[in-house]
Amino acid sequence: MKLKSYLLIFILIFITHFGQEAFSQTKSYQNIKVDQLSDEQVSTMIRRAESIGYSDLQLEQMARAEGMKDEEVAKLRIRIRGIRAKQGVQERDRGGAESLSSGRYKNNTTGGSNRDARRQLNYQDDNNKEYGNNGYRSNGYASKGYSNSEYGNNGYGNNDYNTSKYGNNGYGNNEDTSNSDFDSLGMSRSRDAKGNKSANLKVFGADLFNSKSLTFQPDLNMPTPKGYVIGPNDELLIDISGDNEVSYQLTVSPEGSINLEYVGRVVVGGLSIEVANSKIRTALSTAFPAIKSGRTQVSLTLGNIRSIKVTIIGEVTKPGTYTLPSLATVFNALYASGGPTKNGSFRKIQLVRNNSVVSTLDIYDFLLKGMQATNIGLEDQDVIHVPVFETHIEMRGEVKRPAIYEMIDSERLEDALHFAGGFTTSAYTANIKIFQNTKRERKISDIPAEEFASYQPKSGDQYVVEPVLDRYENRVTIRGAVFRPGEFEVKSGMTLRQLIEKADGIKEEAFLPRAYLYRLKEDHTQELITFNLADVIAGRGPTILLQREDIVQISSLFDLRDEYKVQIQGEVRDPQSVPYAENMTVGSLIQMAGGFKEGASPQRLEISRRKSVTDDQAASSKVAEVYTINIDDKLRIEDNEFLLMPYDIVSVRGDSRIVPQMQIHLEGEVRFPGFYTISDKKDRISDLIERSGGLTEYAYAAGASLKRNSVDQKNKKPSLGWLLEVDDDKAEEERKLLNLRRLSQDKSQYNLSTEDYETIIASDLLGIKLNKILERPHSRWDIYVEDGDVIKIPKALQTVKITGEVRRPNNVVYFKQSGFKRYIDGAGGYTRNASKSGAYVQYANGSVDATKKVLFFFNKHPVIEPGAEVFVPVRAPREKVSAQGWVAISTAMVSMAAMVFAILR
Repeated sequence: MKLKSYLLIFILIFITHFGQEAFSQTKSYQNIKVDQLSDEQVSTMIRRAESIGYSDLQLEQMARAEGMKDEEVAKLRIRIRGIRAKQGVQERDRGGAESLSSGRYKNNTTGGSNRDARRQLNYQDDNNKEYGNNGYRSNGYASKGYSNSEYGNNGYGNNDYNTSKYGNNGYGNNEDTSNSDFDSLGMSRSRDAKGNKSANLKVFGADLFNSKSLTFQPDLNMPTPKGYVIGPNDELLIDISGDNEVSYQLTVSPEGSINLEYVGRVVVGGLSIEVANSKIRTALSTAFPAIKSGRTQVSLTLGNIRSIKVTIIGEVTKPGTYTLPSLATVFNALYASGGPTKNGSFRKIQLVRNNSVVSTLDIYDFLLKGMQATNIGLEDQDVIHVPVFETHIEMRGEVKRPAIYEMIDSERLEDALHFAGGFTTSAYTANIKIFQNTKRERKISDIPAEEFASYQPKSGDQYVVEPVLDRYENRVTIRGAVFRPGEFEVKSGMTLRQLIEKADGIKEEAFLPRAYLYRLKEDHTQELITFNLADVIAGRGPTILLQREDIVQISSLFDLRDEYKVQIQGEVRDPQSVPYAENMTVGSLIQMAGGFKEGASPQRLEISRRKSVTDDQAASSKVAEVYTINIDDKLRIEDNEFLLMPYDIVSVRGDSRIVPQMQIHLEGEVRFPGFYTISDKKDRISDLIERSGGLTEYAYAAGASLKRNSVDQKNKKPSLGWLLEVDDDKAEEERKLLNLRRLSQDKSQYNLSTEDYETIIASDLLGIKLNKILERPHSRWDIYVEDGDVIKIPKALQTVKITGEVRRPNNVVYFKQSGFKRYIDGAGGYTRNASKSGAYVQYANGSVDATKKVLFFFNKHPVIEPGAEVFVPVRAPREKVSAQGWVAISTAMVSMAAMVFAILR
């Protein structure tokens, strides 16, 4: 009875412990409100469903089976799609108008065609409603790239634009600019005439005054112009040379006069340099008589140049009054003011002097011809007036300078083409499309080439020069086995035979019985015409006349069969497949492959040949013919020469009597570490240790390890030299880190690639027992060595390394009497997320021992040895037990108590 009571108590504790853990993993979905779940919680549900192989649909079905209401399942479906869209898993629905990344129409849960057509939505804000009161999407679910609601109150809205897509005038801003699609002229700034997006056109000449390399600064070091008009504050330099030597530096007074020594006051204001020079010469001749006889000369030049004030008004970037050198021109003044605005005229810039227009500047003369006839010098108090343009047109498409051009009344479309640099080489020149603004709407017209010289452009015209059609009016094509395949001109009455002659005839391998001609019918569907090539060349049979866009296909014999090849493999320097040729022998094929490798056997070469079956009804299991031959060093067959056939495979064997040297590497505490050659296939670890002189007095035999590379690694790097270049410690640390991640039971936190798993699995350390090997050589512990093995014998180790889910991963000094828990405490103890039952130990020799369960409750940890490393993985997070879970646990416990009570009675 006592034993029975203990057994029942044990069963009760067992059910309580594991029942709680089981119920903790089960969560009732009956009272879950999807709107109250965060994105992270929904993402966790998705990841856990994926970890057990559930799709999104199966996740919904599981939630419904657990008690979730249908309306909540529908909300969960929408939330999952939104998260999938954010992660880029689902393709976004781009079937909606204007390529919106979310559907425009209402996607209710009751079904309907709109919902089915636009199921993939890109939600960003789960807290707001999907749609607004007006039936359109509100701010909460605006798709990426939209700053406001998709549709506003007026039926229009924002759509990758800075402001509303359509403004009060029915037009709006686009992706490329903050200006409206159409400016005051009605001309598109961002779309071409067909409504397609295109780069904004600039006003021709606008860059002239924005260029940093073109400044239009007046040259103040130039010789004094003869027509320069002298004004107040000009500095005049008068040099008298000859019989008399004297110089004067005089400044013109505000009244326009200078005061000459011995002469007196001379008025020069308003005179040109040339006239003033003559007047001063006459005045000085009274004081210097030698001037009249020519023995004395008079020279007049400018010293410091005065400043003048010029007013620039109208449609300029920076209107105002500017102080400029007196040598400045109209261009200098325009550059200082930033040039005309987009509404300013480039063709009718007026220079006003004394209330009258003295010159009209046309910048196009300078831009197109380099002429500056109207770029005259400025005078004080001049006014430059830039009026508003009268006619602006756009030239788009296949012209050399697409831009906005200003036209004057006397110019025609031909002049506009000249401004645009003319047509490009691929332009369609027969006519130009024109898009015009009428009083109410726009219209399109075609201007034929003969009207270019007479058509007068109107403001707002948009001219589009289209490219020439990508088709030919007189082309035929011939392909295949002819000497000059390609495209040729077809003339009326040209025959197929003449086309073949133009292509320099057919090649020798041409297939004569049949060739093909592809022809376009009137409805542009293709038809295939078959003809006998031999009859066409000989002039027999009906004559085939060619039409435009005919394609003639002449096949080659090689096109109608597989390429014949033979293959050589095995112990040759260059195994390969080579094209077959008649009379090809085994010796010639071996020579093509670079000859034998060292260690190849010329005996028993094997040739496998395709089996030719003559009777398809005969039952036979033989699938290939195999021939065995011997060949000498001169690549000659010892008996008779063996001719190869197409698809033969020649295999060259190696000679088992020739064995390449195999080496291992001994590292660490041996007398003579280094590389050792395996002298016998039966060499064991103890044999190599003996050849190395044995262990040193500091060696730790229990910690010795053997590293053996996988087959793939040996094939990649057969030499041992590469081992010296590899940082083994770093590679091992990376492997340990990846292993800790793999051991984490919460798989959703880590994403290990296939390469990472291969790195973990491809651990190449073998846990050897060197102390037992040395005690009992040639025992079962003493394994055979292989090529590439690396044996490491460390020094006596005195530390234990603890990593993983401990508070302070570090190295702890080894004590023989200390147990597993003592070393964990030396690293600060377990963290809250540590999996104590999953801890394991890797010993210095590479062997691993894991924690075991004793009586279902107690953990038996491995014994710690010097140089060992303790790994503590992450424990899976536990979910809180719901109210339904506690009810289930309580019910189970009550039932178990009743059962125990009944048994005890």
